[in-house]
Amino acid sequence: METGIYTPRLLYSTEWATVLFVLSFGLLAVLRTVFEKRFAEFARLIVSDKYVKVYRDGSNLLGGFNILLFVVQVLSLAFFIQIALDQFGYASKTDWVLYIRIFTLTGVFILSKFLIDKIIATIFGIEEFAEQFNLQKVTYRGYVSVLLLPINVILFYNNSGTDVLFYASLIALLAINLATYLISLRNYQNFILSKLFYFILYLCALEIAPYYFIYYWFTKH
Repeated sequence: METGIYTPRLLYSTEWATVLFVLSFGLLAVLRTVFEKRFAEFARLIVSDKYVKVYRDGSNLLGGFNILLFVVQVLSLAFFIQIALDQFGYASKTDWVLYIRIFTLTGVFILSKFLIDKIIATIFGIEEFAEQFNLQKVTYRGYVSVLLLPINVILFYNNSGTDVLFYASLIALLAINLATYLISLRNYQNFILSKLFYFILYLCALEIAPYYFIYYWFTKH
């Protein structure tokens, strides 16, 4: 009588990633179909800031376009984070359980930060700046996440020869985030100077402290 040998192959299969990649590109197809004009402007964000100027109304932050884009953003960022952990030898990029954890933590972190941001901005009396600042961050980070999707596909399904692509993507990601902050500071410099003390408190509480605690938690665990 034969006895079956059970191995944890399912945990390290790649079918789950294929499904999520297809879902991500499917959501982009929906965005392009339903919001055709807006998506066309969004796609040109790398060469023109017309999208940011046209859709600067705070109501757009919670619109259908940004909600779907947020889902794509979290899916894409979670993949990149897991690939980075694999690259540095902390985890396996094919572990779907780990991906679920990263996806959940990333989504909760972004949403929690957004809600706390609104509360603190109200307390400090800088709601207008915080709203526009968040809208700009959502826009550019969503754009970067879309650009990361095909890169994630390449990095995920290739086990060698991708170091240059990974580090170039990591540097570009950090540079674009820094550029987003600098652009916001330039656009709202008069407002910031008029409320410099509150802005420094806002910056420390929302843009420095959360990432420091994440770094501290990661290095300890």
